[in-house]
Amino acid sequence: MKDPLSYSKYETYLRDVKHASANTLSSYLRDIRQLGEYLAAHTDCGYADADEQALRDYIAHLRACGKSVSTVSRAIASIKSFYAFLEEQGLRAGNPSGVLVPDKSTQKLPQILSSREVELLLEQPVCVDPKDYRDRAMLELLYATGIRVSELISLDLGDVNLPAGLITCHGREHDRAIPLYPAAIRALSEYTEFVRPRMIASPEERALFVNVSGERMSRQGFWKLIKCYQAKAGIEKDITPHTLRHSFAAHLLENGADLRSIQEMLGHADISSTQIYSQLVKKQLKDVYNKAHPRA
Repeated sequence: MKDPLSYSKYETYLRDVKHASANTLSSYLRDIRQLGEYLAAHTDCGYADADEQALRDYIAHLRACGKSVSTVSRAIASIKSFYAFLEEQGLRAGNPSGVLVPDKSTQKLPQILSSREVELLLEQPVCVDPKDYRDRAMLELLYATGIRVSELISLDLGDVNLPAGLITCHGREHDRAIPLYPAAIRALSEYTEFVRPRMIASPEERALFVNVSGERMSRQGFWKLIKCYQAKAGIEKDITPHTLRHSFAAHLLENGADLRSIQEMLGHADISSTQIYSQLVKKQLKDVYNKAHPRA
């Protein structure tokens, strides 16, 4: 790779100034490293002196290699960010990445469960041992609030206010209070009052949900849990930990909730992220119409 100094300075900027997450840091640096390897192998340029044509050729190379639309689009976003940084820092004059245009792609709508499928999933923990009570409380809470799985497993006991019927979720942008429906309150009450004290490894444990070792539940642990209950419920859709979040939002919208309220509960910084559920509900209505109308 030519011009390792530009790469190093960008890495420091992402990590120490932008405070990028580990995943963002890894993906951006991988994209820029691969660009540098291409430039070293196919041109006499480094990052600082690559021109518009060199960048166009690199993107054409990615497409010729069969890279997906999403992969190419992400690479373009990484390159644009990188060259904006180089220009801002005076490491090169001008920004050659403005000529790069990502391919248009059809946005994939999220998978959701029907109301009946949600009921089947929530019925699976039979509550004969502490783990079952914990699992039922986790599933009810996830569908009641639409929080992310990372937020679910990060909850502490002090984040639950059962008399008020609320949880406080510490999200990416800000904390938010989200209401609970009665079944979720009951499931959480039983778990926190009678079950959790028997499961925790230490009286000082703050985690709301703990594993069989008495320590905070992991994301991987919850993944295994939800796949197990999917199989028991006989649900053929491929359920992920995010499926109940998507279902929560779509079902609220179907029943008259407004987008702004859903945006606040989901913790979306931009309402455009929430609007995908409007597309999903419209698509479902169209599918129902096409199947049920005698002249469709």
